[in-house]
Amino acid sequence: MTIERPLGSVIQGSLGEGLEVRLHPDISVEEMRVGKFLVVQGRRSRFFCMLTDVSLGTSSNRIFANPPHPEDEFLQSVLAGSSTFGTVKLNPMLMLTPEEENGYFRGENNGISSSLASLQPASSEPLTLLPVKTIPSHFSQVYDASDRDFRSVFGWEDDPHRCNFSIGKPLDMDVPVCIDLDRFVERSNGVFGKSGTGKSFLTRLLLSGIIRKQAAVNLIFDMHSEYGWEAPCEGKVFSTVKGLRQLFPSQVQIYTLDPESTRRRGIRDAQELYLSYDQIEVEDIMLVRGELNLSEASLENAIILRNEFGRSWITQLLAMGNEEITMFCEERKGNKSSIMALQRKLLRLDELKYMRNSSPKNYISQILDLLEAGQHVVIEFGSQSNMLSYMLATNVISRRIHAHYVQKSERFLQSKNPLDKPRQLVITIEEAHRFLDAATVRQTIFGIIAREMRKYFVTLLVVDQRPSGIDNEVMSQVGTRITALLNDDKDIEAIFTGVSGGHSLRSVLAKLDSKQQALILGHAVPMPVVVRTRPYDEGFYQEIGDVAWEEMPKERVLEAAEAAKADLGF
Repeated sequence: MTIERPLGSVIQGSLGEGLEVRLHPDISVEEMRVGKFLVVQGRRSRFFCMLTDVSLGTSSNRIFANPPHPEDEFLQSVLAGSSTFGTVKLNPMLMLTPEEENGYFRGENNGISSSLASLQPASSEPLTLLPVKTIPSHFSQVYDASDRDFRSVFGWEDDPHRCNFSIGKPLDMDVPVCIDLDRFVERSNGVFGKSGTGKSFLTRLLLSGIIRKQAAVNLIFDMHSEYGWEAPCEGKVFSTVKGLRQLFPSQVQIYTLDPESTRRRGIRDAQELYLSYDQIEVEDIMLVRGELNLSEASLENAIILRNEFGRSWITQLLAMGNEEITMFCEERKGNKSSIMALQRKLLRLDELKYMRNSSPKNYISQILDLLEAGQHVVIEFGSQSNMLSYMLATNVISRRIHAHYVQKSERFLQSKNPLDKPRQLVITIEEAHRFLDAATVRQTIFGIIAREMRKYFVTLLVVDQRPSGIDNEVMSQVGTRITALLNDDKDIEAIFTGVSGGHSLRSVLAKLDSKQQALILGHAVPMPVVVRTRPYDEGFYQEIGDVAWEEMPKERVLEAAEAAKADLGF
């Protein structure tokens, strides 16, 4: 058996503050990178750790006062390793303690081999990795993580017992890092990072994995038309990347709130989607009160109107004249100036292309039928992507879909019939801090969904560049956080809301590259890990995609679309 080369020895540390490791003389401190995955072999247990800091040390203050000359390589080599040395800080995340009576093998290195291969059980049962509740002893040796270490911790994509999906690779190794999609969709999750760090690419990767592994159905509110069909990517040379509809033509359907924009982009067979005034509740208006500049008095009078006219309160309000408003206020004790201000500002809704006095079809029921049939739905906004339009439509549609899921879940809980069980639904929203900030989270359906976890089989995938704008209570319920580079201290602090020991990972997050790197932590991974994210390119298309759209004859595309509509009763 090949014994791995030790990198250093544990010299001090604590369970709360982590381990300090002195590197061996033959190990260059420049080989150590923040976010690196290392293992510490204790006397009884093996500890899986993340490198969180790198520093230089000396054994004498005289070296500070009189350092060797830059050209004196001989003196530098004499001092290296003994008088000058490198140290690293490790944060233990998981531990493995094999027992002889359970059939584990022991090696020859102080009773336990440095290779994880020797720690595999004699039976076929998988190893159990436990949270760290102790630390290794003095002078325990530190090793680079092996491929087997990564497989033991993060699994592998073709594991028949788990719904794993490769999200990327470690910074310095060519081995996949997998997330468990079954655990991922159980709770609401977040993709965070400042503008330009690749949040959209990360989100496409995750959505593609969910579709490929059939872990859930997706409802995606595509604010900037990036997920359904092809979208441009950054670079000096113009290029595009495929959307989900192109990767999975038989499984993804596109609805559009701006049919003209969708046709200009060359998207085939996208379905039009319209909303009507009778679908808007006062709670939806409360969500966009900032965009409409509504006062508290106007919202109170909106409730009076709703109580009087029911679902048609907006239509009735917009049709009322000055005398009718006066009579209504006298009879119902409303405030005339507030109602007139509400009427004037709600006229902005007429500017939205998808709003109608009455809708010719129940489009939300169509979307529900698709989701229940296992189809994934992307709702594009086209030119209707301003915050008023996006927040209003997203809240109206999600509220009705959530209400349907609540009813179906309650029937399932009563009958216990597997046929009544709803499909797990993941709703993707962008600019999430607009829906989930402390001031409006109580008025949005998304705050309810985030706090319910998976009680009614509905979870969120929030995409945002300002996690500090999300309510702390909601942020603490986010199960898995996939975070690209963030610079703002408040945003970095928000990422670790509700995370035990998160303070030691802040330096890791702050040192990420601006492209194609992310810190993953939470419910879907056994321990935090920094990865080079999986490329979203032609290789990925071939590995994960369905039939290539371009390879399908146009006649077959149209036939398949018509057949799918007929099956769903459209």
